[in-house]
Amino acid sequence: MPIPDFIVKTREKIGHDPMWLPAVTAVVLRDSTDDSPWAVPEVLLVKRADNGTWTPVTGICDPGEDPHVTAVREVREETGLDTRVDALLAVGATRPVVHANGDQATYMSICLRLSVTDDSQAPAVGDDENSEVGWFSIAHMPVENPEWRLVIADAAAQRKHPGNFSPRLGLRKRT
Repeated sequence: MPIPDFIVKTREKIGHDPMWLPAVTAVVLRDSTDDSPWAVPEVLLVKRADNGTWTPVTGICDPGEDPHVTAVREVREETGLDTRVDALLAVGATRPVVHANGDQATYMSICLRLSVTDDSQAPAVGDDENSEVGWFSIAHMPVENPEWRLVIADAAAQRKHPGNFSPRLGLRKRT
């Protein structure tokens, strides 16, 4: 379901006015399926049905739902994969967004690194929010947005050197 019921009900009262919403970005990584010594991790990406861009799995927290629970739920709903949360990557506000229907929102995004619990599972499109899903080498991923690329790079860095990693505070590229 693209728009949670609680947002639909709130929108009936406030129209398209700006909303402040808690959200997650779930960066799911796995070891490369390439046997080369220079192989880099693979990242799970979804191709958004609304604008055709490739992104990590994202979603809005339900009222009272912890972000780590949201991340696991969203990955399962959007890709069919069971995951576990491994690390906090970043916390910060997104840029204001105006959705295609005119709704305005800014998201407080909690970015988490996850891993699959069963490597034999294959991802599949699980809802109408996305048109494709797949694993991509982080060296050759179709992600164009520099802010998404940064959080994916953070996930790879945290995975490789967890003791030297500090979560990023703030998500927007500074100009």
